[in-house]
Parts: sequence; C-alpha cells; structure tokens
Amino acid sequence: MKIVILGPAHPYRGGIAALNERLALELQREGHEVTLVTFTLQYPGFLFPGKTQYTTDPPPEGLTITRKINAMNPLSWIRAGMFIRKMQPGLVIARFWIPFIGPSLGSVARISSRGRSTRVIGLADNIIPHEKKPGDRLLTSWFIRSCHAMVVMSESVLTDLNLFDRKLPRRYGPHPIYDHYGHIFPREEALARLGLSPAFRYLLFFGLVREYKGLDLVIDAMAAPGMRSLPVKLIVAGEFYANEETYHQRVEAAGLTEQVIFHNRYIPNQEVENYFNAADMVVQPYKTATQSGVTQVAYHFGKPMLVTRVGGLPEIVADRKAGYVCTPEAREIAAALEDFFLKNRKEAFERYVAADRQRFSWDRFTQLFYDLMRELNPPDKDS
Repeated sequence: MKIVILGPAHPYRGGIAALNERLALELQREGHEVTLVTFTLQYPGFLFPGKTQYTTDPPPEGLTITRKINAMNPLSWIRAGMFIRKMQPGLVIARFWIPFIGPSLGSVARISSRGRSTRVIGLADNIIPHEKKPGDRLLTSWFIRSCHAMVVMSESVLTDLNLFDRKLPRRYGPHPIYDHYGHIFPREEALARLGLSPAFRYLLFFGLVREYKGLDLVIDAMAAPGMRSLPVKLIVAGEFYANEETYHQRVEAAGLTEQVIFHNRYIPNQEVENYFNAADMVVQPYKTATQSGVTQVAYHFGKPMLVTRVGGLPEIVADRKAGYVCTPEAREIAAALEDFFLKNRKEAFERYVAADRQRFSWDRFTQLFYDLMRELNPPDKDS
C-alpha cells in the first residue's frame, strides 16, 4: 500500500519528527511504500520560542522526504494536497500536536482524499493543548473533521477527542519505544563523555524546558533535607523554551549550584545516548501532560522513571515497579527520590523496565492503523 505521513520530518528536529521517521521505517519494513510530506515553513519565527527549528543531524537513510507545506501559505496547502492526490495513496497519516497546524495539515488532508478511496487517519499527540490560546477549538475542529479516523497515544487524549467528535473511529495505543537514539553502554563511559564524576548518582531531566514540565518541582525536591544529604545531582539537558534565568535563580536561592547541572541546548540525536546511559533515573515532574516521548527513550535505555499523576503518564510507568508515579508536588517527589536511592531500588526497577518494554513495540503500534483501515474499508460481504 502507498502511505503518506503528513507532518514534521528532516530537516526539522524534535520528537514529533523522530516518531514520523521511525514510523515510516517500520511501515516500510512491513512492506509498504512510504513518503513523508513535510514543511517548507513549519512555524514563523515570531511563533517559535527556540533557537532553531532545524536539526544538524544527517537525513535518515532509506526514507523519501519531500518538503511541500508552508504552514502560513494556503496556496502551498493546495499544491501539497494535489501532489498527494497524484500519488493515489491508500492511507494518509496526518500528525496533530497543536491547533496552529490544524488549518494547514487539515486542508492538505482534505484535498488529498476528496473523491478518492484514500483514507486519512489522524495521529494525535494532544487534542487539548498544554498552553491554551483563543481560537484553539476552531483550529482543532478543522483538523479533526478532515480525518476518517484517529489514533491517540494516551487515554486522556481519547477522552479529549470526545469533546469534538464521539463517532469518529479511533484506537488508543501507547507511544512506541524510541529505539533509534543509540545503544546501551557502561555508565562510566557515558559520564566520561559528559565530563561528570562517577562519585555521584544522577537524575536526568531531558528535553525542551517548558513551564508545564515542572522543572521547578524537581529543583525544590532536590532542596529537601533528605536529598541534600545524598550524593545525587540533577542534569537538565535541553533547550529552554521558558525563562532560563528564573530556574537559575531558584537553584541559587536553594543553595544547589553544585547539585544542578544545566546543559541548555538542543541535544542532537547522536548525543542522546550519553545522557541516558549516565542517568540513574529519568524524572518527568510534569504539571500537565498527555504522553511523552522521553518516557519511551528511557524504556529503550532501560532506565527507571519518576513521572507525575497527570494525563497518560501513569498508563506508561507502573508505580514502584518501573519507577514512581507522584502527585506534582515537590514534597512527594523528594520522598520518592529518597526511597529510590536509600533503598537501592535501581536494579529491581531496571529489571521490570526491561521486561515491560515489549508493550511498546512498533508492530503493535502499526496494527492500530491496519485495524482502522479494515473498519473503514470492510470487505464485501458477497466476496
């Protein structure tokens, strides 16, 4: 079957592009002809809070990626839709993560499938955005109405979808494992690459830093009396999309300048393995969430996790088996971290994570799309 994936891909960076590319590789492995159709302009500069939207990594091998969509130019949406129509794909997988891209990708999806047997299945990271703006509902509705079905990666997003459409065919499956960020190697080697001392244990807060991700909570947890007495440091590895100075001031006020290590930059794909292999635990103290690709990187590297009881995170991390599920409060986070280090739970948690990762296989994830295609195109009863 010919399949088109609409959304970010190389040269754009980030977890959404990474999932699209990995999904394309899996679909190709399963025998399909896959094309990724991505942006010529994804966000205008005034809407993008980071330093650059682009990766310095080389293009992924074995993938067909074409840049056709300017998110601000409706004429490009028409051209992209007509380009896909000429391909006559059986399936278009359209990514959705924020309302802003609803008009562009929703329009391309409509044009590519109108009057054709092509089916459009949305793949939604979120339905309700973490950071809400006027007009969100209208933009989201435009995208949802362009889809024949929807795949979501958390039960909370499944619930949110009901606010827009209760009849749209849908499937839920957890975010599949990110298994393309390198390999597992000894902690000591990873620490040496990062210039860190093996005399300490390390927590890892990884990825773009936004206010809703709760970095302030884990900093406050590090300041708890029980944590101060432990040889534990926090690595913050990722570019700040929030006010960085606010966090530095919080660290200084708590007297934690030696305990918190900031690597304020986008971490290229080839360096991700250094951080996860160095970490004893990955912390995600989010204040709001649906799901997170960081969790699936942690599963790939076999790392215990601390997540908060928000959105779909508790669906992924089994409490006191793969790590901890806490309320988004510094006191409870600190108690969990103290329990982890004082009671030496790392090895037991790592064993559980290694056994549990099969839940997040890519073939299980692609099966969701095949199931929906059968539902949308039932076999002829007379055949």
